[in-house]
Amino acid sequence: MFRSLHMKLTLIMLLLILSLMAAVSIFLTASVNSFYVNAFYRQLDSVFGVDQREFVADLRSAAGEADGAERLRERLEANAGLLGIDYHTRNFFVLDGITGAYLTGSDGAEALPADPSPNLLSARLAVERGDGSAVGDESVPGAGYMDAAIPILAGDRAYILYILDNCETLSGLNRQLFPIILQALVLGLVIAAGLSFLLAKTMAGPIEKLTAGAEEMAAGRFDKPLPVESADEIGTLTGTFNEMAGVLQSTLAAVENERNKLDTLFLHMTDGVVAFDMSGTVIHCNPAATEMLRRDVEPGWSYAGLFQDIAPFEKILSLQRPNYAEGELVAGDRTLEILLAPFSDQALGGVLAVLHDVTEHHRNEERRKEFVANVSHELRTPLTNVRSYAETLRDGEGDIPTDTANGFLDIIISETDRMTHIVQDLLILSRLDAGNTDMAFTRFSFRESIESVVRSNALNAQSRGHEMSFVCGEELPWIEGDRSRLEQVMMNIIGNAIKYTPDGGHIRVSAGVQEAQVWMDVWDDGIGIPEASRSRIFERFYRVDKARSRESGGTGLGLSIAWEIVQRHHGSLSLPPHEGPGTTVRLVLPIRQRDERRRNP
Repeated sequence: MFRSLHMKLTLIMLLLILSLMAAVSIFLTASVNSFYVNAFYRQLDSVFGVDQREFVADLRSAAGEADGAERLRERLEANAGLLGIDYHTRNFFVLDGITGAYLTGSDGAEALPADPSPNLLSARLAVERGDGSAVGDESVPGAGYMDAAIPILAGDRAYILYILDNCETLSGLNRQLFPIILQALVLGLVIAAGLSFLLAKTMAGPIEKLTAGAEEMAAGRFDKPLPVESADEIGTLTGTFNEMAGVLQSTLAAVENERNKLDTLFLHMTDGVVAFDMSGTVIHCNPAATEMLRRDVEPGWSYAGLFQDIAPFEKILSLQRPNYAEGELVAGDRTLEILLAPFSDQALGGVLAVLHDVTEHHRNEERRKEFVANVSHELRTPLTNVRSYAETLRDGEGDIPTDTANGFLDIIISETDRMTHIVQDLLILSRLDAGNTDMAFTRFSFRESIESVVRSNALNAQSRGHEMSFVCGEELPWIEGDRSRLEQVMMNIIGNAIKYTPDGGHIRVSAGVQEAQVWMDVWDDGIGIPEASRSRIFERFYRVDKARSRESGGTGLGLSIAWEIVQRHHGSLSLPPHEGPGTTVRLVLPIRQRDERRRNP
């Protein structure tokens, strides 16, 4: 209950008012008591003081008579009004100056204090000293009465006039004052409670609203600005709070936007990313990393189980930016390049692992090396032949028969043509790789193109004693594509069938339609392709029988060029299953190309 600011402020205000009123009450009571005591001694001083020497002299004269005690009583009764003697609360007594014994007075001896007061003792000492001016008129705190003792010396006689006030008047006054103070205190508390409640409400209300607004902000709701109800410091604080909420909302929106970007990037990036906390436990892993590592990397996995062989975790944590560690990891049939670096210098940091799949890069590097070696070999062989025959012609000038020299020159020309074909094929492949070869896409008859290529190869097949036929039992549609390039592909496939089929063989070309595609099969009963070479037949410079291929004038680039052209037409080249000796090559093309591939001649 008292934990709320409202109740605390109310309680503090009430305690403050109560303390203040209690202090005022105590001060008022003390002031009344002090006033009454001071009034008593001022009144006595006005009677027995230095200004009243005649009255004191009269008292001493009366004390010198034979019945001095009675004469003193008469004088005091005559001046009772001046002394404030009311015979109830205030009385006078005439005492023996030496012994302090009661002689006479306005009340009996029983009214005297049981023990002599300090003032009375002081007066008796004055009498002993013979000092008639030493009046005992000091207030005794806590005595419950007020008194004054005046020594009266007259020759050998000595008396003490003792004035005693039992303070009943003061006690009565205090008793009357107490209910008044109590009533004032209660009324003051009631008024103070109401005012303090209103004041606390005024002060705590805006703070409670600010607290509610802060709770809304903590819950992520920033669309409820607080009303500014005053122009004081609370109003300024409320306005500043609203501005802070707006800035915080904008900041959180920007942070959320950046987080969404990073989450999207993290989720869809092709590189793998694995994050570890300071203890080496996985906290994040994107799908690419899971696919690369060939395992499900769940939160809670340890660094030691993944990359400990590359570098110790503590070593990575000790690295300073921009330093990092790298290494390679083999996962299944993939080779991964791993980059490891700390992602924060703070206590809440960790280690970030970035995974690159370099499998294809390594393969391409191997292919590049093999390609360079093949090009060098393919060009070195005809160059060696050309040089050898040219040197023979030069060294044997005049001694070599004309027919033999012409044969050498024919070989030189043939080898030169072969190098020219190799260079031309390499240029075509280079343009295809660079995307610099434009395809002139048009609509043309697929059947007419096949028939044209078959007719172009008929004479070559006939010279080898082959039986070549074209079989198509259905209507073939017109297709979209670069006709000259596709006929180059068909020429290469049929030419290879003729070239690698022993004389007197059989070659059958067939075609058809399947859904939105057309296909062409070239079947032969030639030497065939071994199973181990079927997956590499479309690689550059790859030949099953290199010696026989060179004899037939092949460069090993024809099928690679055909593959690239077909790929740019969104088609495929494949080797379907073939029964018996020989090979079947299938060409599949879409009837219609994608919009971005269409071109007008």
